[in-house]
Amino acid sequence: MQSLRPTLLRWLCGLSFSALAMHAQADPLADAALALLQARTHGLAEEVHITVQPATVTAGDCPAPMAFLPGPAQDASPLARGGRVTVGVRCAGQVRYLQAQVSVIGHYWVAAVDIDAGTTVTRALLREERGDLSRLPHQAVRDADAAAGRQSTRPLRAGTVLQAQHLRAIPLVTRRQQVVMEADGAGFKITRDVVALDDGAHGDLVRVQLDPRTQLNAEVIGPGRVHAAR
Repeated sequence: MQSLRPTLLRWLCGLSFSALAMHAQADPLADAALALLQARTHGLAEEVHITVQPATVTAGDCPAPMAFLPGPAQDASPLARGGRVTVGVRCAGQVRYLQAQVSVIGHYWVAAVDIDAGTTVTRALLREERGDLSRLPHQAVRDADAAAGRQSTRPLRAGTVLQAQHLRAIPLVTRRQQVVMEADGAGFKITRDVVALDDGAHGDLVRVQLDPRTQLNAEVIGPGRVHAAR
């Protein structure tokens, strides 16, 4: 009798593993959703983890499920940060919706030291971190070059996740500053001194005053220089 126990245990274990394999293969909806998310997140980051919750209702006969991302998530951009995602699956004339959790592991930037408001940000003031992007603020900065050369809008403590709202372009023109305005056309170019009525960085449109009664819009093209808006 004892000699039968190892054989019986091996048979039961084999039966259990077979049942698990059959269960894993019996959810074509989840498999289709997973395949879609893997394709859409390919190349978004160094590491992506995807977990699809199995369908609450069995799919039945569904030889060719078609997964899709509903609504604004149809392109890959909403998946770039990860988080909870709804995936639709068309099957036998019906649509089922599954929930998935996408964890995108990538790089982002934090303040390496305390940064005062109005400081020009450089790479030396930043430190690169790595983690789950879905846990970060929505406007977290992931490109240090996009932050370098900009000005902090508020004090930042060391370790603060850098966000786009923490930064602004350095003004090249300030309110009430006398600036040079250029205007050109077919065969002519003129310059004249005007007074800026707004702060503006490169490419911004600001109001300028030609005289007490005349104002117009001009584009900031350099330090203390604007071009009459076309």
